[in-house]
Amino acid sequence: MRGLYKGIGSPMMGLTFINAIVFGVQGNAMRMLGVDTPVHQFLAGAAAGLIQCVICCPMELAKTRMQMQGTGEKSASRRMYRNSLDCLIRIHRKEGVRGINRGMVTTVIRETPGFGVYFLTYDTLTRALGCDADDGYIIPKLLLAGGMSGMASWISTYPVDVIKSRLQADGVGGANRYDGIMDCVRQSWRREGWRAFTRGLTSTLLRAFPVNATTFATVTLFLMYMREDDEGVKDCEAMRPSLQHSSL
Repeated sequence: MRGLYKGIGSPMMGLTFINAIVFGVQGNAMRMLGVDTPVHQFLAGAAAGLIQCVICCPMELAKTRMQMQGTGEKSASRRMYRNSLDCLIRIHRKEGVRGINRGMVTTVIRETPGFGVYFLTYDTLTRALGCDADDGYIIPKLLLAGGMSGMASWISTYPVDVIKSRLQADGVGGANRYDGIMDCVRQSWRREGWRAFTRGLTSTLLRAFPVNATTFATVTLFLMYMREDDEGVKDCEAMRPSLQHSSL
């Protein structure tokens, strides 16, 4: 069973801060933009995705290295890292700041438009579903909107995630295979064709729906609860300017 949770320490350390940054930046960006439009929803989400890369990239590097530990040319019984923090410390000692930010460019390329799609989809779906605070089916609607938003976000940028993961795993247990982003793209296409860029998509989407359904529903319901004394607050959408009396 422990093998199924290899590398869990890194997400547990980072996701709290990542979600705080994402929802905080997105809410403040929407307040600065003023008018609630689909374009502004996308831009605010993209800004949030860009800023959280500072934490996301090292976190995913540690997760990838922990999951890859014991594979490759070196002995499978050898443990290089005790935990995720030890992994980052060792990478920093060996490669410096550049080492712990390996894959940053592809992370930015993935996260910036990905979070734009994320918040745009959630805004569109909550409007279409008619999520109101007094709706008896508000929780199922929020779960559906959040889950679909997560899936849409991953589908829109998944090929970039494949390249990012391969670059971050490169060199584990042996010599480096890729000289950079474009070399990784060329080699992946040459060996596996277009299927290389969708490898693992099914499991990612199976994870994305429950995780993002829970995340968005929890944030939205918590904000509604905190704002229940505000007059005229009816809209359930987490980031709309109509709730800016105590917005994120």
